[in-house]
Amino acid sequence: MKCKNCGNKFEQYEFNNKFCKDIDCQTQKALYLLSNKKKQDQKKWNKEKKQRKESLMTREDYFQKALKAFNWYIRERDRDMPCISCDAPAGGYRITSGHFYPQGTYRNLALDEDNAHGQCWYNCNKNKHGNLSEYRPRLIDRIGQERVDALEQRRNGTLKLSIPELKELEAFFNKKAREEIKKRESTSS
Repeated sequence: MKCKNCGNKFEQYEFNNKFCKDIDCQTQKALYLLSNKKKQDQKKWNKEKKQRKESLMTREDYFQKALKAFNWYIRERDRDMPCISCDAPAGGYRITSGHFYPQGTYRNLALDEDNAHGQCWYNCNKNKHGNLSEYRPRLIDRIGQERVDALEQRRNGTLKLSIPELKELEAFFNKKAREEIKKRESTSS
């Protein structure tokens, strides 16, 4: 076997040993083992830290994670479409997930795909607070009057999701966003 440090051939004196008995090589072996120990300790700490953070998370924290995944999916789904409120052409603006019924007021619709569409962030979403007067007619054009009416019916409902359901929704929307990216990449190739 060849020494990992000096490259000289040597006969293994320990199972899975990669260093010869030369003093410099033994020093390198000690440093190698120490660095591996540090890496293992770091992995163990990262795993423990992740578990600790998760144990401190509230239902609201899980809701926010699911909402982040949902908004990412909406941005990816509508990336090549014009702004829902002002018809600004795709690519000409920074896209955001604009909710027709605001997600703060209508929490039950925050994760509803009919309620959120790609919108220009600065002009319509930030400065015009969603530009809802222009949003509604384009929403009807995009999803149809029947689905808009159904959305209005769901507006006054309640939705209380459990932590496992929120985790499942987060994973679901992350997967859908990745699929949208793959679909776009495959059509552009």
